[in-house]
Amino acid sequence: MHKPLSSILAIAFLTTGLACNTITRLVPWSSQPTPPAGTAGAAILLPTPIPSGTPAQAAATPSSGSETELPLGPESLAKMEEIEQQVITLRGLYPNRPSDRTLLSPDHLRQRVIDDFLGDYTPEEAQDDAHVLALLGLLEPGFDLIEFYLELYSEQVAGYYDDEVKRMFVVGGGDFGGPERLTYAHEFVHALQDQTYDFQGGLKFTDEDCEADTERCAGIQSLVEGDASLLEEQWARTYATEQDINEIVDFYNNYESPVFDRAPEYMKQDFLFPYVQGSEFVRSLYLEGRWAGVDAAYQDLPLSTEQILHPERYPDDKPRRVALPDVGEALGEGWREIDLNNLGEWYLRLTLMEELPEATAAAAAEGWGGDTYRAFHNDSTGESALVLASSWDRMADAEEFLLALRAYGDQRLGRREGDTRQFRWEAADEAMLAERASDQVLWIIAPNAEIRDALRQAVLFPADVE
Repeated sequence: MHKPLSSILAIAFLTTGLACNTITRLVPWSSQPTPPAGTAGAAILLPTPIPSGTPAQAAATPSSGSETELPLGPESLAKMEEIEQQVITLRGLYPNRPSDRTLLSPDHLRQRVIDDFLGDYTPEEAQDDAHVLALLGLLEPGFDLIEFYLELYSEQVAGYYDDEVKRMFVVGGGDFGGPERLTYAHEFVHALQDQTYDFQGGLKFTDEDCEADTERCAGIQSLVEGDASLLEEQWARTYATEQDINEIVDFYNNYESPVFDRAPEYMKQDFLFPYVQGSEFVRSLYLEGRWAGVDAAYQDLPLSTEQILHPERYPDDKPRRVALPDVGEALGEGWREIDLNNLGEWYLRLTLMEELPEATAAAAAEGWGGDTYRAFHNDSTGESALVLASSWDRMADAEEFLLALRAYGDQRLGRREGDTRQFRWEAADEAMLAERASDQVLWIIAPNAEIRDALRQAVLFPADVE
C-alpha cells in the first residue's frame, strides 16, 4: 500500500499501551498513513481537549514557523538535559551533536503531526488502500480512511522525533510532569538511534524503502520502537520519582481516546505491534546480550514480522521472495493495479482473526515463508480483486493455512465447493478460491466467479520462489 500502516516513524504509544508510532502501517504495512519514515517517536496522547471543528478545519492552522514555537525556559531545559544524561547512561549510546528541540503548543504540535503524517497522503491513495483492506475483510467497503486518520492524528499528541529535520517536537505550555518526562526519555532514544545508526542512510528506513518492502520496514520499526520502549521501562524503574509514577498512574486512570477506541480492531492491534511485540523481541535480545545484543541487531536487521513474533527465528529464518507476474490483463478493460506488496505473518494473522479465533489464526499464520499479492480495482464498476501467492516453511504449514482459509471462507461466504487441495466460494457480490500446491498456497478474492476463474487461469501456480 501507499502508506504502510507500519511505515510511520512517529507517534508512540507508551509501553503499557497509549499511542506511539514510528512507522505504522496500513495493510501489510501499507495502509496506515506514514509520516515521512523519518518521524520517529513516542508521541503520547495527552488528555487535553481536542480542538473544535473538523480535522479539515483544524488543518487550516499554521503548523510551522518560529512564530508558533514556545520559549524553552531554564527549568524545562534543565529537566530535559537531566533526562538525556540519564538515558545516555542507561542505553550506552552517545550523541554526536547537540539535541535540537522545539516546544509547540498542543494545537500546533497536533497540526504538525497531521501535516507530517498525512501531508503527502492523497485521498486517492487512501481510497486505494481502503479497497485492499476491504478485500481482506479488515474494513467495511466505503470506509473513509483518510478522514479517520485525520481524526486519529488530531487526538491529543504530546511529541515526536522527526529524523528529516533531526529534531524533537515536544508539547509545551503545561507542566513537564511524569507522562511528559517518560515520553521525553522515549523520544531521546530515537534521537540517539538516528545519530548512531542513521535511519535513512544507514538503516534504509525511508518512505520509498518501506513501500518497496513492507515486511522489512515492519521489522525495523519494531526494533526501533522496542528498543525505545525497553529503555523507557528502565528509565521509569531507575529515575522516575514517586511523583512521576503517581502522575503517570493518574494519567492512565483518566486517559480517554474516543477515536482510537472506535478504530477497527485490526488497526488497534497493528498500531501497538511495534511497541508490544517489538518490546518482546528487543527484550529477548537484551536478555541474551544486554544492550550490546540489541546494538548488534542494527547491523543485522530483522526482515519480517515473523522474526519479531518469533525471536528464535531471528536472524536465520529470512523471508523468501514469491514471484507473482502481472495478471491484470485477465481482468479486461477498466481495471488498474492498485497495490503490489506482501502481507507477512502478522497481517495474515490479523486477516484470519476477522473470522476465526485468535489462537487458530496465529497457529495458521505461523510457518509463513514469504508472499506476494497484487490488488486491482475497477473505477467504473467499483469492483476490486486480489491475488496472493504464499510460500510456507513446510508442506504441513501450507496445509494448515489452507484449512484455515477453508474455515475463514466458510464463515465469510458460506457454501463451499472443491476437493482437498482447492476450495471455491461464491456469494452475491464476492467469490474466493484457496488452493495448495506442495508448500505454497494461492488465494484469490474477486467480485464474482467469472473474474475469480479468469485470474486463476492467468496465474502460474506454484510460483517461482527465491
